[in-house]
Amino acid sequence: MTETKAIIQLTDVHKQYGSDGITTKVLHGIDLTLQQGEFTALIGPSGSGKSTLLNIIGLLEQPTSGIIEVQGSKTGLLSEDELTAVRGRSLGFVFQFHHLIPAFSALENVMMPLMLAQGRPTSAQRLRAEELLTRVGLADRLDFKPGKLSGGQQQRVAIARALALNPPLILADEPTGNLDTAAADEIFKLLREVNQDSGTTFLIVTHDPRLAGRCSRVVELVDGRIVT
Repeated sequence: MTETKAIIQLTDVHKQYGSDGITTKVLHGIDLTLQQGEFTALIGPSGSGKSTLLNIIGLLEQPTSGIIEVQGSKTGLLSEDELTAVRGRSLGFVFQFHHLIPAFSALENVMMPLMLAQGRPTSAQRLRAEELLTRVGLADRLDFKPGKLSGGQQQRVAIARALALNPPLILADEPTGNLDTAAADEIFKLLREVNQDSGTTFLIVTHDPRLAGRCSRVVELVDGRIVT
């Protein structure tokens, strides 16, 4: 039997904001491990700490205390440049609002992480972006700018962009929250296909219990604590 490996591991993670004796505690002793190939939903009421937890897992915020390990390496003593390098190598992000660059075509948007990583555009980057856009069903929309695409198509571009550097973990923050039911189902199906075909680990924040129920694992956060 092949042993699965942890992509992310959080141990006793706490987060609080504020100073001078006035603090707000948001996360209380979070222990969470995401194994390679997992497809996990993160649910919880508004104000439960989901966004903060996602930002910490994504190395966008530092915990007040606790240990974060990415693919077995602790991140607590890394510099900002080193954290940026780990994010680029290990993490992909998909948001509710796609954050595509309006002046760029779908192809150029997907190429952007590759260009940033390598310093200049190349034919190999273009080929990779074309392959990804084909994979998400947009082979005929390569040269379309975001304003000419539907919401679901824009989210497909965002997913292709998140996959550009082939990260082992994708963090998706309400990726279907801005879409109608049919488009949401299509995006969810696409994420699941990527997970199953590539073994990419997914952590998906969602308010939709119907979609959460279709994930292989559900993590529920209430008042900054994991309850399931």
